[in-house]
Amino acid sequence: MKFCIKHEIKGRIRIHVMQKRMSCGQADTLLYYLEGLPQVTSAKVYERTADALIRYEGSRDLLVDELKRFHYDKIKLPKGYLETSGRELNGKFQERLVMKALLRYAGKIFLPCPLRYGYIAFHSLKYIGKGFDVLRRGKIEVPVLDATAIGVSVLRGDFETAGSVMFMLGIGELLEEWTHKKSVDDLARTMSLNVSKVWLVRDGQEVQVPASGICAGDEIRVHIGNVIPFDGVVTGGEAMVNQASLTGESVPVRRTVQNSVYAGTVLEEGELTIRVREVGGSSRFEKIVTMIEESEKLKSSLEGKAEHLADKLVPYTLAGTVLTYLLTRNVTKALSVLMVDFSCALKLAMPISVLSAIREASRHHITVKGGKYLEAVADADTIVFDKTGTLTMAKPTVARMVVFNGEEPDELLRLAACMEEHFPHSMAKAVVDAAKKKQLDHDEMHSKVEYMVAHGISTTVEGKRAVIGSYHFVFEDEKCVIPEGKQELFDSLPEEYSHLYLALENRLAAVICIEDPLREEAPEVIRQLKACGFSKVVMMTGDSERTARSIAGRVGVDEYYSEVLPEDKAGFVDKAKESGRKVIMIGDGINDSPALSTANVGIAISDGAEIAREIADITIGSDDLFQLVVLKKLSDLLMLRIKKNYRQIVGFNSGLLLLGVTGVIQPTTSALIHNSSTLLISLKNMEELL
Repeated sequence: MKFCIKHEIKGRIRIHVMQKRMSCGQADTLLYYLEGLPQVTSAKVYERTADALIRYEGSRDLLVDELKRFHYDKIKLPKGYLETSGRELNGKFQERLVMKALLRYAGKIFLPCPLRYGYIAFHSLKYIGKGFDVLRRGKIEVPVLDATAIGVSVLRGDFETAGSVMFMLGIGELLEEWTHKKSVDDLARTMSLNVSKVWLVRDGQEVQVPASGICAGDEIRVHIGNVIPFDGVVTGGEAMVNQASLTGESVPVRRTVQNSVYAGTVLEEGELTIRVREVGGSSRFEKIVTMIEESEKLKSSLEGKAEHLADKLVPYTLAGTVLTYLLTRNVTKALSVLMVDFSCALKLAMPISVLSAIREASRHHITVKGGKYLEAVADADTIVFDKTGTLTMAKPTVARMVVFNGEEPDELLRLAACMEEHFPHSMAKAVVDAAKKKQLDHDEMHSKVEYMVAHGISTTVEGKRAVIGSYHFVFEDEKCVIPEGKQELFDSLPEEYSHLYLALENRLAAVICIEDPLREEAPEVIRQLKACGFSKVVMMTGDSERTARSIAGRVGVDEYYSEVLPEDKAGFVDKAKESGRKVIMIGDGINDSPALSTANVGIAISDGAEIAREIADITIGSDDLFQLVVLKKLSDLLMLRIKKNYRQIVGFNSGLLLLGVTGVIQPTTSALIHNSSTLLISLKNMEELL
């Protein structure tokens, strides 16, 4: 790529790409390339000027070399990346906004008054028609007020006032549409599917392959807790599928042979073999956009109250107009009341503030699936953490293998990895990664694998029954025993590790000691969350009392519970809610899903199981617990902004009404100030909170 450097300081460089015109697609391709470079911390590409602003760390010369190597044709973009980037959407709305302003002022300068007034009168019919439609439905809402203000101005021959009102309303509608569309698209993008590998069924065997290599007609197998990566038809198996991400239904549906399944839905129970019907990248995005736009999830209760209040205030504004005329017999003063209403600003500013907050959260790698969840976070007083992968590192590692049956440790690790690789849990991933690091290939050595949530896995290997899982599962449920003479070795297992037990033919074969280090930031995050207003911080884990007690003491939680099952977590959340508490649940595994869906707000850590991310109301996308503090502060600031909006709108418009009724300002001035203030409040609500 040919480019010139326009400006640079240490860690920041601005370049200009030497080409006549940069398309939106080219700008997105360059941005994708820049964001993929390891030394680049952030980048922006401006297609109108063909410039790019790059912030980087490390060698400046290395970055310049990478830029020289760039070529549009050599970059392979993910499916649907360009279609869902949002760049073209922004450009289209910016052009519409500029054109609207240019046409308005060009008309005032160049069009003769009769033509301009005729156009205003014709354009007013649209607003008057909307007002009559609302009246026909037996309602008195904002369109009635707009229609009355515009209609009375036209009838009085005050075309300038009518034109100003319609122009400001048009700008407001355009800004609201732009902000809403952009926020919904940003939200949908962060919720869009991002599956890198899938299990392809080939000659009756499962082979893990990149998702990008799957074609229509291929058969894939999806296990419990995983996202279905493509639209398709079930050819084998039976499962309960959670379709909440597409339909909003919280109750999973049964899927068997010949049933259709859809990308982005999640297996809660069972296993399915699916013939892929569609691999297009944008279909999932479009479905999510539709779901969001049709869902009430985007609305917080304060937002709903604002809309309800806005509609309730319309009859009072109309009554105030009539009363002013009856008392003063002055049409100008009555019109001044009509030109000022509280409802416009309330209806416009509140949704924009909520959607802008959701968009700002996404820039902090936080996916919020609706405004009401930000409100719930602001109201919450209790926060419940799962331990593994949440308060501890998302990437636990195998520290050592303790063998009890005399076999080679590597062979037992190979078997454990073969069993664990099908299921999404941080402990399972630790075992698979340990085998991979030792280059222990593990082709399918077993028959069908059964997975018991929060317990373990059982299967048959060469005619022998093999189980792997927790102490409770292996020794109490499966009745496995410790080999003779090995009790002392068992009693001396290192306490600082979590333990995964592997048994063959009901006899303990090995204990896999897994190091699950505490996140460095966890104690400080807990301290800051308490400072932000949480009166109760709880940790719940399926781990032993010994491990739970150690972690709880180090992070500083108020309460902890060990050896809990999924239903115990959900039960605790239920009881806390019944006692009047507002509860946030944070987890990352399949076993956290019931509690995530039960809590007032469920928050999933992104490295966890897909089912947790799908069920959760909010997802933390970065591997940093401080994002929870950011989320809490963002939610609190949003609520403060909404309350401030109420005060500003009511106070300012009350002042305008008083000035209009006393004759200090004319209706034209009143309309201009009112609509300008509404626009300014809306623009102010688009600003970042943090």
